[in-house]
Amino acid sequence: MQFNKLRLTGFKSFVDGTDLEIAPGLTGIVGPNGCGKSNLVEALRWVMGETSAKQMRGGGMDDVIFGGTSDRPARNAAEVLLSLDNHERTAPTQFNGADDIEISRRIEREKGSNYKINGRDVRARDVHILFADQATGPRSTALVSQGRVGALISAKPADRRILLEEAAGITGLHSRRHEAELRLRAAENNLERLDDVLVTLDAQLQGLKKQVRQARRYKNISHDIRRTEATVLHHRWTAADRDLEKAEEHSRNSETVVGEQTRIVSEATRQRETAAAELAPLREIESAAAAELQTLNIARQELDAEERRNQAATEQWETRIIQIGADLGRERDLAAEARNVLIRLGTEKAEIERACSGEHDLMAQTLTALESRVGRVETIEAELTGLMEQLATGEAQITAVEREMNELAARRRRLET
Repeated sequence: MQFNKLRLTGFKSFVDGTDLEIAPGLTGIVGPNGCGKSNLVEALRWVMGETSAKQMRGGGMDDVIFGGTSDRPARNAAEVLLSLDNHERTAPTQFNGADDIEISRRIEREKGSNYKINGRDVRARDVHILFADQATGPRSTALVSQGRVGALISAKPADRRILLEEAAGITGLHSRRHEAELRLRAAENNLERLDDVLVTLDAQLQGLKKQVRQARRYKNISHDIRRTEATVLHHRWTAADRDLEKAEEHSRNSETVVGEQTRIVSEATRQRETAAAELAPLREIESAAAAELQTLNIARQELDAEERRNQAATEQWETRIIQIGADLGRERDLAAEARNVLIRLGTEKAEIERACSGEHDLMAQTLTALESRVGRVETIEAELTGLMEQLATGEAQITAVEREMNELAARRRRLET
């Protein structure tokens, strides 16, 4: 695998996009101090996964972004792209399908960097392994910087071993081994956690089994409930269907009744209109009848007053008749007594005339007393005659009052009807 091209954009002094073609054989870069030769080497290290800002001669990784000059403003991002020739298919399996491999690393100020291989996002670890398999990398001895040769000569055996392993091309194996060990330790930790989880899950399993039994019981009960509800709903539906038929029959009957009532209402409306047409003369008749009724009410009130007066007079005459009857009886008794006295006196007179023919004085006195008694009898008879006349007059007045009361009753009946 060979490097084909290095492209820098916004990286340190390379503010604009710059392409560096790396041809087969020896490629040299010549220039004065400060022209950016070291920046190209650092760009290679950076795109191959360098994470130390110190190795990039900076205080922070954001220092690799072009900081600006008096003529050019600072950039907010930097990107380095490295093209590799993969015709020999020596790349890792997931990237070994293409003849050319493009590795890019892009950094944005205060946001960090990300890697892409052939446009697909990858981890930094994937980039490290890819270059380790090719016996190179950001810390590879193939990248010799100032003071690096002396450091290699005076290196310790362990450092020389790293150099030999890199030359032998087994650095990638160590990286993979290290990654495998990390994965193995992670797997062991996961197994320990799995044991704990199994214990927890076993406890949960017992609870879940209980819940399963409860769920099955609930399912059976729910099935019975649904079946019962279905039965109840069926009965309700049947009842509702019967009620619907009854309601429809009732509706039909109601429609018939409504039609009949509509006809009746129409007839009533017609009759009302007819009655309304006839109402005006009837109102006149009603007004006349009301006036006549008022007159009749007044006459009735007068008749009632007259009736009360006649009733009072009748009661008064009845009382008077009763009194006259009592006086008449008393006078009749007096008359009868006077007649008896006359008879007795006549008898006594005859006896006295026979016994006392010579006693003229006594006879005169007796005659005087007899004449007095006879005058009294005549007076009583005259009073009796007057009382009889008053009785006849009262009876005639009573008959007249009764006749007038009958007439008033007849008039009342006529008024009421």
